[in-house]
Amino acid sequence: MLPVVAFPFEDFYIDTHHMVHRLAPREQQILFYLGLLAAALGIGGIRAVLCPMGAYSLQAYDQHQLLSFFNWFYWLVNLNSTVVFLGIAYIQQSVAQNLGFLIPFTSVLLALIAIHMTRSKLTFKPRKGGSLLTTLGVFLNSLKMCCLHRRHLSGEVVSWLDRAKENNGGRYSEIHVENVKVLTKLFPLYGLQLLYRACVTQIPSGFYIQAMNSNLHLDVLLLPIGAMNVISILPLLLLAPLVELVTTCFVSTGKSPLAPHKLITLGHACAALSVLGAGVSEMWRRLHPLVEQTLSGKVLQVSSMPCFHLAPQYVLLGVAEALVTPACSLISFQLTPNHIRGISLHFLTLSYGGGCFLGAFILQLVHAISGDFYPNSLQDGNLEGFFFILATLMAVNTLLFWRVSCRYEDLSQRGEALTCSPLTEKLRRYKATLRFYDAIEPAV
Repeated sequence: MLPVVAFPFEDFYIDTHHMVHRLAPREQQILFYLGLLAAALGIGGIRAVLCPMGAYSLQAYDQHQLLSFFNWFYWLVNLNSTVVFLGIAYIQQSVAQNLGFLIPFTSVLLALIAIHMTRSKLTFKPRKGGSLLTTLGVFLNSLKMCCLHRRHLSGEVVSWLDRAKENNGGRYSEIHVENVKVLTKLFPLYGLQLLYRACVTQIPSGFYIQAMNSNLHLDVLLLPIGAMNVISILPLLLLAPLVELVTTCFVSTGKSPLAPHKLITLGHACAALSVLGAGVSEMWRRLHPLVEQTLSGKVLQVSSMPCFHLAPQYVLLGVAEALVTPACSLISFQLTPNHIRGISLHFLTLSYGGGCFLGAFILQLVHAISGDFYPNSLQDGNLEGFFFILATLMAVNTLLFWRVSCRYEDLSQRGEALTCSPLTEKLRRYKATLRFYDAIEPAV
């Protein structure tokens, strides 16, 4: 919808004829937000299924190969983002705004045609019992049985989820419940990614406003604001091959590479330092005198500080993304049984989207307490205060993850034993014991 919505927002030319839109501001806003909602739904659907779809074929791979897959997967995603921010952003800002909408519309249309042509190779049928409805059903049935237990039922269980088992009066088999219990152990990992994602979303929000109010001129060239995003993507494009090389060297020499949970802790620390640096750079930006700068036909009063002074905070967030995202995907995939590995990655993607809402909630809360963080003129605001608050919260979040990261240290158990019931496992041990005793010859 956005290519269609873009035209009524401003006057435009068809050949030599000057056209003026006749839409009221309210109708413009309705069309604009409908377009944004459609784009958000499309992006959310793609991100929710793209990585699990590729990971379904990795069931027999080891930890090093899985980390390599996730590294190169996100490397390709960010390579695409680099082309977008350097090419399309420049076209939209300096050539034609509506053409900037038309290019992604055409590319998505071509992608849909390509997916339709190869749909037979992209279809995957998950194993029975590995659906999202089954997983959610275990939670709901456990809550229902816990409520009944307080009124009518008796007996104690180890976990409240055990109430959903058939032998405890629930509706689900022991295999399904045990798999969901493993998934719940990853909830602290998902929850502690929320604040981290709130820091990452400062690139298109708080950092974007900082760049827009800084000097974007490079000699005579006016840089697109999206070019600053490339500074955060370059560390990932450089670090992903470097991490792959270092990990391969460690594996070939028999040494253990840095554990994924340590990479996540280091990445969270980089995110906290990035937001802290953003607050310092905002204080520095406000000390520079104002100059005039033209953006999209409007003359703005911006700081004379070059936008490249903001580069350290972008670089730190890029390093954090290179460390955190592949490691989180690896842990989510490796520590869950085969049946629900795709669902585990779905929950991880959900935590990323939840971080965007958390960032917006923190911003609204801070704005309600003190409304001068995002004024009409950023020169009169206190944006650095918001960054310092977010940096403090992220530092606490990093310490919390460091305390709970020990449970994600051992990735050698891939969850295969949980695809069978504990009773079956006991029978296997019993048979193994019988074979052991049969192997002992009686003494003469």
